[in-house]
Amino acid sequence: MNSSKTHRSVVIKSMFGVVVMFMFAIFVLPPLYDLFCEITGIGGKTAGAYTATEITVDTSREVEVQFVATNNATMPWDFFPVEHKVTVHPGESKEIVFYARNRTGSDMIGQAIPNVLPNSAADYFLKTECFCFNNQPLAAGEEAELAVVFIIDPDLPASVNTVTLSYTIFDITDRVPMQVSQVQ
Repeated sequence: MNSSKTHRSVVIKSMFGVVVMFMFAIFVLPPLYDLFCEITGIGGKTAGAYTATEITVDTSREVEVQFVATNNATMPWDFFPVEHKVTVHPGESKEIVFYARNRTGSDMIGQAIPNVLPNSAADYFLKTECFCFNNQPLAAGEEAELAVVFIIDPDLPASVNTVTLSYTIFDITDRVPMQVSQVQ
């Protein structure tokens, strides 16, 4: 009988530990990662909206831009790039579309977090418009095309010929007050 109580105690403590680890990974690690990237300048995080200025297009050079989409473990949407890669000239403005569909029976709000690889290219990846600048509310079963307009800065180091833009989309429904007007 004593052995049974010991096993039960171990199981309960283990389950509690698992819950604490998940809570830490979901709520504590993302802000710590953001802070680490901000302090060190690594991590491939792109800047906010770029205000387009006169940029000369470098037609002598091409850069392949690849697109990747990932759902956070708690995000039940379909989410992917319509095109998986494009070739652009540095300085050229290009629009890409990502597809999102809320597969659930509930209204939800998503937020996409961008990342650029190699990390050294993040400062040269300029987004003039991006769905990641705003929350993305989708009603139950609703789908949307989400646009990104970007420019690769002509000052991108010549050694970089391929840039990958990836997004991870998170469910932030519980963190943002949802209004009916947001999902219609």
